[in-house]
Amino acid sequence: MRPEMKVRKLVHGLGYRFRLHRKDLPGKPDLAFPSRRKIIFVHGCFWHSHGSCKIAHRPKSNLDYWTPKLERNRSRDIGNLEKLSALGWKVLVVWECQTSNELRLRAQLSRFLES
Repeated sequence: MRPEMKVRKLVHGLGYRFRLHRKDLPGKPDLAFPSRRKIIFVHGCFWHSHGSCKIAHRPKSNLDYWTPKLERNRSRDIGNLEKLSALGWKVLVVWECQTSNELRLRAQLSRFLES
């Protein structure tokens, strides 16, 4: 199952309802909880350059294309998080590699949404 769908299924199973891809918010968040002023982004480790994650390897060829593209993605993500924070939203970023451990992910989502 794809990472975003795993997160959606877990959140729904916890009893929370959400809006998908709100175009009126910076970054079109994957899941938005308007009444709680909370947002969840589900980021692919490769596309959003997740630190030292195994999935987030750097391409070995065509670096003139990939390096600037991945850096733009990363800087756009940071800008969107800052804008959302300034608008009063609390944000959780779930990385693709975190979705493999369902128990840990469920606990993380529950803590975030309950607080």
